[in-house]
Amino acid sequence: MDKRININADMGESFGAWTMGNDAALLQIVRSANIACGFHAGDPQHMSQTLTLAAAAGVSVGAHPSFADLQGFGRRPMKLSNKELAAIVAYQLGALQALALANGTRVTHLKPHGAMSNLSCNDIEMATVIAQTVARVDKSLVLLAPACSCLAQAGQAAGLRVALEVFADRAYQDDGQLVPRSQPHAMVHGASESTQHVLAMLEAGGIVTYTGQVLPTEIHSICVHGDNPHAIDSAMALRDALVEKGYAVTPLDQLV
Repeated sequence: MDKRININADMGESFGAWTMGNDAALLQIVRSANIACGFHAGDPQHMSQTLTLAAAAGVSVGAHPSFADLQGFGRRPMKLSNKELAAIVAYQLGALQALALANGTRVTHLKPHGAMSNLSCNDIEMATVIAQTVARVDKSLVLLAPACSCLAQAGQAAGLRVALEVFADRAYQDDGQLVPRSQPHAMVHGASESTQHVLAMLEAGGIVTYTGQVLPTEIHSICVHGDNPHAIDSAMALRDALVEKGYAVTPLDQLV
């Protein structure tokens, strides 16, 4: 049994004079960082800064593209044509790749953000556009996709390496999708509950829904949201619990 696993977090979400999260502290715990590319959060300066911090911490980095929605933090659904969707994914990925090269490092994965991710998990056409765009830009990239999703399916069909993720701080519906944030039981709160939530899924060999159902799936990576006020405590508790269980917490590009 492969006892390697990844912990990832969304980062680089500060913008201008506005600060989001504690990236420097979180980078000492997680092994992969998904960096905002300016459409839902982030700007060139903070993207570059996060790349530098990640490289110093030995953390693999990925592009975290979204819809152009600064005001809504990328969480509002948008209807785009396939050409528009492909263009904004390639644009954001390319921007981060250029900054990574300028900083002496490289992008190793891509993970869609917010509404782009949620919609592509249920829409195979949209998921295929995203996966094929990534493959056209750089087929060596890992697609970090939610387990039991159309996005994961499309990534495999596009010939990409696909890492399947679950969320430490989000509850799941019986169809494998996240409980919408508008519902009261959408979030898993605090370090202890988040850790137990993840350990339960690893032990069960799949997603454990809020009703107690188990949806069998491989799990390669666990996401801790960097904008969560408990992010540092949750990531540290999760990492320590995984190590205690015999897991080796590994950068994403070394895992799949």
